[in-house]
Amino acid sequence: MESGREFIGHSSKLLRNECFPRIRIAVEQLSGEQIWWRPNEASNSIGNLMLHLAGNVTQWIIGGVGSMPVVRNRQEEFDERSLITGRLLLEKLEQTLDNAANALARLDA
Repeated sequence: MESGREFIGHSSKLLRNECFPRIRIAVEQLSGEQIWWRPNEASNSIGNLMLHLAGNVTQWIIGGVGSMPVVRNRQEEFDERSLITGRLLLEKLEQTLDNAANALARLDA
């Protein structure tokens, strides 16, 4: 059981203390145009990938592991073109990761 609790704690810390800070540093260096740039319509922008990451964490960790209700329209994550600011994208992802950490904290090892 102790190894299960360690895994849960490590996973939560990895998301919040390693992965998110790296994403934040990268995104804060980009303009809105750079965040939403795509070489062609078959490609995804950084903004679309951030929305998709938040959607995946919501569906699989918050909903799947944490058994919380989830409303997700996956296609909208890729269709978005509204130039949501980097700051708002980071806030959305950070809130999602906070919710995921809470879901992980409630797990029984």
